[in-house]
Amino acid sequence: MKEIKAKRHFRPWIAFSIVGVLIVAAGIAGALYLIQKNPSSNDSVEVVKPAPKPISVTANTLFFGNAFWGRYINDWSMASPLKTAYPFSRLNEFNRQDYDAWIAGLECPTVANFSQTSAQEDSTLSFNCSPDYLPEAAKWFTAFTLANNHTDNRGAEGFAETKVHLEQNGIQYFGHYDPDQLKDVCEVIALPMKVTYDDETVKKQSLPVAMCGYHGVFKIPSEESLALMEQYSKVMPVIAMPHMGVEYKASPDELKTRTYHALIDHGADIVVGDHPHWIQTTEAYKGRLIVYSMGNFMFDQQDTAEVVRSAAIRVVMDVKDVDSANLAKWLVLGDDCKAFHDDCLVRIQSESLMKLPFEYQFGVVGTNDSGKIVKPATTDQQASILQRLNWSQTMNQLQAPYSSL
Repeated sequence: MKEIKAKRHFRPWIAFSIVGVLIVAAGIAGALYLIQKNPSSNDSVEVVKPAPKPISVTANTLFFGNAFWGRYINDWSMASPLKTAYPFSRLNEFNRQDYDAWIAGLECPTVANFSQTSAQEDSTLSFNCSPDYLPEAAKWFTAFTLANNHTDNRGAEGFAETKVHLEQNGIQYFGHYDPDQLKDVCEVIALPMKVTYDDETVKKQSLPVAMCGYHGVFKIPSEESLALMEQYSKVMPVIAMPHMGVEYKASPDELKTRTYHALIDHGADIVVGDHPHWIQTTEAYKGRLIVYSMGNFMFDQQDTAEVVRSAAIRVVMDVKDVDSANLAKWLVLGDDCKAFHDDCLVRIQSESLMKLPFEYQFGVVGTNDSGKIVKPATTDQQASILQRLNWSQTMNQLQAPYSSL
């Protein structure tokens, strides 16, 4: 038999399949190589983190008594090579960097081109503090109360000029020498604070706080002016800085005590007073702090131990574990409240912002301006200051959310 050989048939589809598989494999290999070398856009997209939320606020503020650089302080300054920096030249010893704000009572107008001598000022008790000092003052002070018996010494025009000079130097202010000027009694200021966020960052920002200045040397503040605090106290902290009382006394009289009690009754969280030129006692009234007089902080009286010392009141305000959304709304206002007669209160009321639950702690920093220059009190002076204030007893009588440092 003839051997029958199998006929081989060429199948082209098999070849094409093989080639296709090889091409696909090569493509996949190439793609994997490119992916490793150039990650895809999906792999390089950064995950957007939510914006950090504010979770707590702290304000460390120092309140001072009478501040003044006219009359003989001006003479001492002009005789010094430091000139207008002289009155402030040892304030660094109070560690300004540790505080968010300094607030004091400015007991003089600031009018340019004033020509009276110190002796003339002394004989008339009509003062002026040159605005040339304000650039230096602005390095230290956040705000001044103008509610006292000397800011009118250059008349209404001088008072208006004082406000202009303060604004030009970035210093906030509140209060009026005329207690019947009700629109000027309370002012919302932007109080610098430190804000902590949930990503552990800390930022320097501002929150609205009501400051109310009451001049009561010649006229007792009216019930209407006291009641002004109530609309502020419903939504924010209120700090009253009254200026009244009998001078050169170690304790307040009954009229002053009654008036300062009324300040608390109408919503003040704290009352820190001046005018007597001496430190006076303190009191915890309804669990809240009243300082009847802080004494002279920066003044040219030098004749007794009483007039060269003062009690600066340290106030630490804290808000913790709050509604971040509500706190964020408050912070939006921030620096908008720096302007005098701004619309901050109206905005707060219209936006129905919830009052922040501040806690308050208090301490005393003794000051001493003997030897014609302000500096920290000595150890003995600090002890005598605390004794005059009756500080320990007052601190023990405070009630939450108020306490001692």
